[in-house]
Amino acid sequence: MKKRLAVRYSKIIAASLFLLCSGVFAAENKTFVTPLFDTIAALDADVFDAFNKCSDPAQLQKHTGYFVPDVEFYHDNGGVTWSRDSMIANTKKNACGKFSREIMPGTLQVFPIKDYGAIAQGSHRFCRFDTKTCDGIAEFVMIWKNTDGAWKITRVLSYGHRAAK
Repeated sequence: MKKRLAVRYSKIIAASLFLLCSGVFAAENKTFVTPLFDTIAALDADVFDAFNKCSDPAQLQKHTGYFVPDVEFYHDNGGVTWSRDSMIANTKKNACGKFSREIMPGTLQVFPIKDYGAIAQGSHRFCRFDTKTCDGIAEFVMIWKNTDGAWKITRVLSYGHRAAK
């Protein structure tokens, strides 16, 4: 009797783990196959293509256009900026012509926000133009607002900055 119960419980546990894992994998894969993911991934590529070329005033202006005027930018090392103007001034002073940003392949996740837009999160690295080395990695979260098909970033978190291995 005890042996049958043990076998029955092990089958129930195995089935439960299978269903749980299947749900997790389906949720992860769903992120990568939706039109929303494709939209946000393309926007991420565009905003950081302009960032990576921001020593050119036209590219800095293009980069600026992806953010709402009252964007909040939270940076674990740099603190908080409360406006696009302050954020762009910091970008111009600290990043333009000095380093580029690259998303770490396979890390971007996108989640819808009902009646608002989307959350994008992932890992990115920073590569110095002068040494051609990528020596910094961090996590990011961006909140994208969709207003009649126009997507703008309203909040940014950049955190967990550390040396690349």
